[in-house]
This record gives sequence, structure tokens and C-alpha cells, in this order.
Amino acid sequence: MDDDYDVRQWDTREDCEVRQILDRIADKWSLLVIALLDCQSLRFTQLRREIDGVSQRMLSVTLRQLERDGLVTRTVHPVVPPRVDYALTPLGRTLHQTIKTLVTWTEEHQQEIAAARAAYDSRREMMEA
Repeated sequence: MDDDYDVRQWDTREDCEVRQILDRIADKWSLLVIALLDCQSLRFTQLRREIDGVSQRMLSVTLRQLERDGLVTRTVHPVVPPRVDYALTPLGRTLHQTIKTLVTWTEEHQQEIAAARAAYDSRREMMEA
């Protein structure tokens, strides 16, 4: 174990910056927005169309928070009707690399996790019977 690693850095206190950042970037809408903006900018309507189940309000909130955190840029084009594009910042691109690593790990281990879930569910069923 790394001697510099302190699990308390993920403290659940409201004022814990690390926890706040993790909560923001690990939610499902943020992960999807970051993944979709890899190597391309997209308009709000394109993002909404691509993200199944996200409401207009939730997408707006997510984009605003990602912009506040310096992960996404918002560019307003002076045309009629107004056009707004969203793109990853250099910082957001570094986070995308981390997300890709997590997704790759998940894909590589999904069968093991499915087997563990099935075994757990089976044990639970026997204990409840």
C-alpha cells in the first residue's frame, strides 16, 4: 500500500473538496457528457439526444457544474438562433483518459462481477428460505 495514500481524503464532510469533486465527476450524467465530448464539441441538443434519459434541466445543471470545475468550455456563437457548443478543456481530456481506463477495467471484469453477483444472490436466497 502506498504510504502517501490516506483514505480519509474521501471524507464525507460537506466541506471536503476531494469528496465534492468525486461526487461531481462520478455521477452518471457527468461521465456520459465527458465521454461524448472526447475529441469533439457538441451542442446542447446533440448532447441531450445522445444521453438517454437525461432531462433538459439535469443536463443544464451538469454542464454548468462541469464548466465551473474547469472540465468543459461553453462557447456562445453570435448567430440567430443562438448556438452554444460544449467541449472538453485540457483538464477535462485528462479526466476522460481516466474514465476510459475505468471503463476498460469494467469491460475486462464484467463476467467475474456477474458471477460474483449470481453467487451472492444464490447464497442470499438459500439463507432466506
